Amino acid sequence: MTMAEQLNTVAILVPADFSGHAAERIDRTFRRVGIGRTDPALVTEEMRRTVRGIASFAGIDAAMMDALPNLEIIASFGVGYDSVDVGHAAAKDIMVTNTPDVLTEEVADTTIGLLINTIRDLPRAETWLRDGSWVRKSNYPLSRLTLRGRSVGIFGMGRIGQAIARRLEAFGLPVAYHNRRRVEGLAYQYHSTLKGLAEAVDTLISVAPGSASTQKAVNAEILSALGANGVFVNIGRGSTVDETALAAALANGTIAAAGLDVFADEPNVPKALLDAPNTSLLPHVGSASEHTRRAMADLCVDNLVSWFSERRPLTPVPETVHVKARN
Repeated sequence: MTMAEQLNTVAILVPADFSGHAAERIDRTFRRVGIGRTDPALVTEEMRRTVRGIASFAGIDAAMMDALPNLEIIASFGVGYDSVDVGHAAAKDIMVTNTPDVLTEEVADTTIGLLINTIRDLPRAETWLRDGSWVRKSNYPLSRLTLRGRSVGIFGMGRIGQAIARRLEAFGLPVAYHNRRRVEGLAYQYHSTLKGLAEAVDTLISVAPGSASTQKAVNAEILSALGANGVFVNIGRGSTVDETALAAALANGTIAAAGLDVFADEPNVPKALLDAPNTSLLPHVGSASEHTRRAMADLCVDNLVSWFSERRPLTPVPETVHVKARN
């Protein structure tokens, strides 16, 4: 049997809302098994016997893994994988992969666009033109904020954080950062605490991943440290922000404005943030171009191909890098 014929017998579980491009590639290479959603209650006896891989951008919890005793790999679509119980996967010797790098530049581009929209109020200025206010009421009011003279702190100086920092340098802005640890080789000023970073800058960009250690890390104390001229932008994960505290800080002038692409309970956005006149809000579109999503889909499937043909992953997450393929 050729390798292509062998791969064609491997059953990969794919939820109904998965990437169309990735699903088509899986159809050509593996035996795709459809499921409405990643819910263990929907797992059939045949799935239990045959499924060896999952391709999904939905959460995969311990119960779902336990429902599939022959599961070897979870190919997660996206750089963030906080919705996958990686601790349980590691304990069960299930490989987890993600799709880093291919979305880095797109997300960094979106971050800069969101920052400028937030500071210069460009979405509302466009509405002013489109709804006829420019004709009826004259020029759009001057923006209270400017990018000029700002200093920027980045919470999470990984691949995306560094790509954002490079862009900010081109704008002539000083950059500092906070990470769990200092990044070797970076000249940007490092702060060992998030509060220390917030106190040192007036613009805070969060690219931090979602985890227990970052849960609501951006809270009332951090926002107060950022100050009344402060601008907060979140392109990372909604779970890293205390949204109630953020809404209060925007309402009472603790900070000046916020730009958000991610939220704690997507697609549900708190009404206080929707109603705030000093927010710019996006529906989690950081990497959402056809070009980048196709590249992410390809890497997701390439991880499956590599695992079942060469018995190694291309982009394993750190928690499961030790997992070896079964004989």
